[in-house]
Amino acid sequence: MKFDLQSEQLRNELIRLIPLQETNFEELYAVASEPLVWEQHPNKLRYQRDVFQNYFEGAMLSKGAFIIRDNKTNEVVGCSRYYDYDEIESSVLIGYTFIGIKFWGNGYNKTLKKLMLDYAFKFVDKVYFHIGAFNFRSQKAIEKIGATKVDEFEIEYYGETSKFNFIYLVTKN
Repeated sequence: MKFDLQSEQLRNELIRLIPLQETNFEELYAVASEPLVWEQHPNKLRYQRDVFQNYFEGAMLSKGAFIIRDNKTNEVVGCSRYYDYDEIESSVLIGYTFIGIKFWGNGYNKTLKKLMLDYAFKFVDKVYFHIGAFNFRSQKAIEKIGATKVDEFEIEYYGETSKFNFIYLVTKN
């Protein structure tokens, strides 16, 4: 079986991940337009439409991005993606994730990561995460699910200047 970076099978009792489409821009931007979402992110201006447009274009080009929907209400929760799949190293990255503030502290991020990790571990042995060096909220959340900080360096996001990030790892074992 081949690792489908945009599998349509990613769902659980709380959320479902749907491959991102061009038509999702407006409803996703409605969630992303809240400055607090990006407060600790390396690019604090992603709430601005033109800056978010660049993020969205990168997501579409990645061919691994999902819009996240609440199962009960069908509301947009946020966005995440798989990227940089390496069959030889048996690894993939999960990232570019954001969750609307309405959904913070309600288990959505943890549920999302578990869903994505469980699926990824059917195909790879290692999952990496790039997290902004000053994104303490995301660092704490990823550590709660067992990720270990393994490195730090400058990462160039699609169409943006490089930013200092920490690299976290979760292994299959």
